[in-house]
Amino acid sequence: MYLLDANVLIALLWPAHSHHERALHWFTSVRADGWCTCALTQAAFVRVVSQAAFHTPVVSVGEAAGLLTRNMAATDHRFLPVNVGLVDVLAHCTGGVVGHRQITDAWLVTLASKHGARLATFDARLHSLLATSSERERDVLLI
Repeated sequence: MYLLDANVLIALLWPAHSHHERALHWFTSVRADGWCTCALTQAAFVRVVSQAAFHTPVVSVGEAAGLLTRNMAATDHRFLPVNVGLVDVLAHCTGGVVGHRQITDAWLVTLASKHGARLATFDARLHSLLATSSERERDVLLI
């Protein structure tokens, strides 16, 4: 099962995105394993897609949320509650959380692992959150 990072979720659901084909090819090959979102990735999707800088004409928050909601209605989608705290996140991220931009990423990696999933992402920097290659292989899939 894969928790889709916001960057993958956006590329997958937005056909004009530069990484759409890459995301779609990967997703098609693993979809049977199941896919997940959480409140953090859902909020990021709606926030990014509804920004004026993302697309012209501007997509409203309601339109972005509707697109996401329609896709989450798929029977192979699972919602993961954000039910880990900071102590768990810091303990799980054996490579250390050293910058403010890593906080949400660390939460997503920990959340995916807690639920037996891997975080699917385009962001290679996430690997630094985990100290060993076996932890990275278990918790993160770089697309």
